[in-house]
Amino acid sequence: MQLTLEFGGGLELLSNSVKIHNVNVELKNGAEKLTMKDLLAWVRTNLIKERPEMFMKGDSVRPGVLVLVNDCDWELSGQLDTTLEEKDVVVFISTLHGG
Repeated sequence: MQLTLEFGGGLELLSNSVKIHNVNVELKNGAEKLTMKDLLAWVRTNLIKERPEMFMKGDSVRPGVLVLVNDCDWELSGQLDTTLEEKDVVVFISTLHGG
């Protein structure tokens, strides 16, 4: 499944300072759909190059990471159970900043 993943607010530093990734995520064997839970596991394995604990906590993103699926807050679409479709755009933005 072709997806566009965008990282901002400092999260791009965890993936070699690349903000936008056009990726092809394979469905698990026998799976009919791709969920955000599946995508986060894929991102942790394939894109996050250092300090995955800054991006994820358990199976989800850390508190303070805003997730948008096609410009809609994932909290409105089911969070980890959100079903993704071909060519969706998923944005991860850290709202935590030093000061």
